[in-house]
Amino acid sequence: MVTGQTINEPITGISSMSTRNVLADLVEEYERLSGQQVVVESVGGVEAARRVQHGEPFDFVVLAADAIDRLAAAGRVDPRSRVDLARSGVAIAVAAGAPRPDIGTEAAVRDAILAARSIGYSTGPSGSHLTRLFERWGIAETIAPPIVQAPPGVPVGTLVARGEVELGFQQLSELMHLQGIEVIGSLPVEIQVVTVFTAAICTASARHEAAKALLSFLASPKADSAKRGHGMESA
Repeated sequence: MVTGQTINEPITGISSMSTRNVLADLVEEYERLSGQQVVVESVGGVEAARRVQHGEPFDFVVLAADAIDRLAAAGRVDPRSRVDLARSGVAIAVAAGAPRPDIGTEAAVRDAILAARSIGYSTGPSGSHLTRLFERWGIAETIAPPIVQAPPGVPVGTLVARGEVELGFQQLSELMHLQGIEVIGSLPVEIQVVTVFTAAICTASARHEAAKALLSFLASPKADSAKRGHGMESA
């Protein structure tokens, strides 16, 4: 990277909301170090994948690894360019000042869900995991009425803060900085799921080398502290 160099044409990317905050910090640092402007749009993961699938001309995309797999199979990203960036588990939140149920074991989490007035989860990987858990526990039909699925791009914690959801589940990175909620902990290890967020260069990109340099920075040790600051681990 050439410090102080000014590069007019920005690198463009799209990501899910899970990595919005950490990418904002890392892009700011990369721009400072390289002089290369980077513009990242963060939307719901399903929407981000759809837009790349439809050929919108982004230079890179950051999504859960399985979504990148599907885009690679469809020829929309270069599989040789993919790099794993961060790992994030699922956390649980309640409204600020609300009672904090026991979530120390799988049985305790199940009991807390059954006792909750309403449960919120996302359309992303954490929501899919919760759905599978409910089915495995045999409670999917029992708790169907109080379930609220946040619209794509809307943090579950926002619904918790508004009082629309009593118990919210989402990636820690999406819950930890929101006002009006308290993160009471992560899912116990026996039912935890860790999502790997991966970046890849879009085949629609005309700036392959510039995008490759950015992704190298995002996956480097220089990015580790920002990832930790947003509740993630380096992949």
